[in-house]
Amino acid sequence: MPKSVLIVEDEPNIVLSLEFLVKQAGYDVRVAHDGEAALKAVEESSPALILLDIMIPKRNGYDVCQSIRANPDWRDIRILMLTAKGRDMEREKGLALGADDYITKPFSTRELADKVKQHLGDGR
Repeated sequence: MPKSVLIVEDEPNIVLSLEFLVKQAGYDVRVAHDGEAALKAVEESSPALILLDIMIPKRNGYDVCQSIRANPDWRDIRILMLTAKGRDMEREKGLALGADDYITKPFSTRELADKVKQHLGDGR
């Protein structure tokens, strides 16, 4: 059974491209368009990896990351933050809150696919 990736992004065009990339890499994909929906999706079925935008409605990505890291049952979920906020301060905050990696927009599709595979390992 393929590993599951949860895409948390509110921009439809970015969701489409991320969904395509992740499915093409052979993973199952679910999508949440805001922070509350993301946490609900994790509660329903823990993904192996979350592609998490920071600037999303209801609860921002930092809050979602912190909530996931506060739950010991979810400690194995890999979190890759995706954001237009590329300053070192934002990157450090995301990593300090428990993100496993931080990718700034616009991102290279190859770089993103490589990072997803790297964090999920080759085995499915």
